[in-house]
Amino acid sequence: MTASQTARQLARAELTRAIKASATRQLGETGAAALSLRAVARDLGLASSALYRYFPSRDALLTALIVDAFNAIGAAAEAAAVGPAAPGARWLAACRAVRRWALAHPQEFALVYGSPVPGYQAPPDTVDPATRITRLLAALVLEAHAQGQLRPPAQPLPGPGLITRRVLDPLGGPPAAPYADLVERSLTLWISLVGTVGFELFGHLDAVVTDFDAYFDATVVVAAEAVGLAVPLGE
Repeated sequence: MTASQTARQLARAELTRAIKASATRQLGETGAAALSLRAVARDLGLASSALYRYFPSRDALLTALIVDAFNAIGAAAEAAAVGPAAPGARWLAACRAVRRWALAHPQEFALVYGSPVPGYQAPPDTVDPATRITRLLAALVLEAHAQGQLRPPAQPLPGPGLITRRVLDPLGGPPAAPYADLVERSLTLWISLVGTVGFELFGHLDAVVTDFDAYFDATVVVAAEAVGLAVPLGE
């Protein structure tokens, strides 16, 4: 690779970052449905034709922002879950990391977990980033199960096999009875996590709870009880 080729690649990467940054600002100002390549081009002082060489359509730009958001929030959760602590403690750390990321990046969180963008159909390459945290949390539950740290469910969920093979296969498939529904239960915990963060972020808990930090931890503990996972607080 020549020096001029390297310089062009660096310039392209820098402009790509600038385009995404401008688009993210636009998300906060007008919402994802109103995202416009022409508006991004004006913001950066570029001709629209130049921008289309980087992102051929609004949907291509949206997809790039969505993939980046899913990967960023996934990386935050994975980094927080590393360590020698018990699975329940690492679960709590991962959930707290998701909340911190969302509060620091409200536009990106709203893009991936808010209202669907009219007319936008997410392509298949968003699936793996979107399930990154789901797989992490399911793996922590399965790890706790393997270590004998789970309480058996009082009532198994009806209809086994509610999770796709795309999620199950990297985990080695579903566990045996009486824990055959562990992955399904783990998904309900993820939904509870996203819902609680969304309620706080979008103001639905204002004048409802007295301590957002403590209430978030409480929801993690209550939700974890659904799989018999002990989540220690005060850590």
